[in-house]
Amino acid sequence: MGNPSYYRLAILGVVLQNLTICLAENVPANFVFGDSLVDVGNNNYIASLSKANFFPNGIDFGGPTGRYTNGRTIVDILGEEVGFNLTPPYLAPTTSGPVVQQGVNYASGGGGILNESGQIFGGRINMDAQLDNFANTRQDIITRIGEPATIKLIENSLFSVTMGSNDFINNYLTPVLSTPEQLTVPPMKFVGAVISKYRIQLTRLYNLGARKVIVVNVGPIGCIPYQRDINPSAGDNCVNFPNGLAQLYNTQLRGLVSELNSKLTGSKFVYADAYGIVQDIIQNYSSYGFENANSACCSGGGRFGGIIPCGPSSKICANRSKYVFWDPYHPTDAANIIIAKRLLDGNSPDIWPMNVRQLLASS
Repeated sequence: MGNPSYYRLAILGVVLQNLTICLAENVPANFVFGDSLVDVGNNNYIASLSKANFFPNGIDFGGPTGRYTNGRTIVDILGEEVGFNLTPPYLAPTTSGPVVQQGVNYASGGGGILNESGQIFGGRINMDAQLDNFANTRQDIITRIGEPATIKLIENSLFSVTMGSNDFINNYLTPVLSTPEQLTVPPMKFVGAVISKYRIQLTRLYNLGARKVIVVNVGPIGCIPYQRDINPSAGDNCVNFPNGLAQLYNTQLRGLVSELNSKLTGSKFVYADAYGIVQDIIQNYSSYGFENANSACCSGGGRFGGIIPCGPSSKICANRSKYVFWDPYHPTDAANIIIAKRLLDGNSPDIWPMNVRQLLASS
């Protein structure tokens, strides 16, 4: 007789495979909005100082594509886990025709909720412009398959929005701006302005047909190598003020998600706590198999490698899987895997009121 445990594992494997196929069939497309954390190449096509289409970015992904990491983004990994193909960048010439019916990525490095955020980079596609681009995609699909079928496709599709970091890192906290926001606007007022703008944008996304929407909060930006290096008085600790701003914003964002769910009929907005997950990884890095949780793997100067962006002349760590941070701002593929899987199958507080797999299976 065979090993009963082996057969149980084999059956479980088949069930999970069938579930993945079922989810992919029930969810026809994956639409992605956001900043450099999830940009897959849109900034390759615009005049911007924020770019990642050069070595060593993508070193573990077959070469640079415009992703700001050594491998895959969080949305790449989430998509793979549930059976999607890689979602292409909106501005790529090949992102046209029937391919857009499987989803499009509108994210842009440097983009923010507020239109002025990220202006230090010059070109970037902010959230308002990303929504304009989605409206264009929606119209293209209508032209191809008709309005009723398009409405159904969009209602059943997965949407994710990873926005907000640039509104702090490259707006409120940017010391080189001629009139720094933080000198004239108190934190609570600034956060309120960001949330008010985001409410309008997420409502517009709903009005364009989106129903299943993951809203990712702002991570512990005071722990990124860049903030550590420009705030040396923090020593080996994360920087309190940026983290406090992120927490202030995240508390209001969770309230906004709850508000949208109660006011917008049929909506399923999900709050993804990237802050809590990343903070847990940083605090308990060795238990996740990491050896370094505070320095950039792709380093260009500074105690934590956070001063100069990752580029061809940067030093690269020998083992990317042992580092939480790829560059001064962004996680490695290894860290992104952990984040993605906790959003996919985690419970509250990681993701609320349901995880991504539950969201995909919901009707």
